[in-house]
Order: sequence, then structure tokens, then C-alpha cells
Amino acid sequence: MLTDQQDPSHYKLGIFYFNKNDKRIFPPKRNPALGWTINFANPYSIMAFVGILVVVFVLTRLLNQYAASQ
Repeated sequence: MLTDQQDPSHYKLGIFYFNKNDKRIFPPKRNPALGWTINFANPYSIMAFVGILVVVFVLTRLLNQYAASQ
């Protein structure tokens, strides 16, 4: 029996996990040893993903400015 993470019907284009019945923000990947994925059906997941991207972008910009001033 397949779990929700392993069921191919819960994946869009084969890689984007989309399951409205799964309330987890970061469910495990099909192979749990590979970490977690984002549940794109959960709006909080999308906000968390965008937040992580913003933090990475801001830190990269700050580090580049610091390195350029040295």
C-alpha cells in the first residue's frame, strides 16, 4: 500500500507534491532518506518557501556587499 508521499497522483509533473488532504508544510519525500519536500497545496508551505528564498537572497546580497568593501 502506498503512503500519500509515494502516491504518484499527488505529484504534479512528477516532482511537485500537491496534496490538499496533507496538512504538513514539509512532508517527507518519496524516499524519506532524501529529506523533505514542499506541499504546494498548503498555502503556508508556499509562504515558508518564499521566506527561505528571501532570506537566502538577502544574505547573499549582504555578503557580496561586505566582500566588495574589503
